[in-house]
Amino acid sequence: MIIHFVLNGKQTTADVQADRRLLDFIREDLHLTGTKEGCGEGECGACTVVLNGKAIHSCLTLTGQLDGGELLTIEGLEQNGELDEIQKAFIKKSAIQCGFCTSGMVMSAKALLMENPHPSKEEIKKAISGNICRCAGYREIKEAIQLVAEKEEE
Repeated sequence: MIIHFVLNGKQTTADVQADRRLLDFIREDLHLTGTKEGCGEGECGACTVVLNGKAIHSCLTLTGQLDGGELLTIEGLEQNGELDEIQKAFIKKSAIQCGFCTSGMVMSAKALLMENPHPSKEEIKKAISGNICRCAGYREIKEAIQLVAEKEEE
């Protein structure tokens, strides 16, 4: 199946197996390995990407669903050698331990901030509820998201 989509801001066309997992297409065909596979069952959130403005688990999404859509991966956040504000906030607040969940957590946060630039603490908690971090407490992660939300209010 030939699909057309926007990948990290760039028009893209690909010949894909429509029923293949989006996660495998991203990692193996697009060679964007920042998206991780944790559980493969949509429980951990390590594979989270943003599709059409919404955080999704790429392990549960079929590549054919990408047709006509806009996909944002962790690699698409950096612009001109500059990290995105949410990435900088994760670093500043020490919201990274082993790093395995980080890309999924960042992408869930990014989707939230794209939809709601000034989320409440409860909205932040809900937005990352589909992501599991086994190393760090969630306090630093929530603080990083809040830092960006407050900065945008200025």
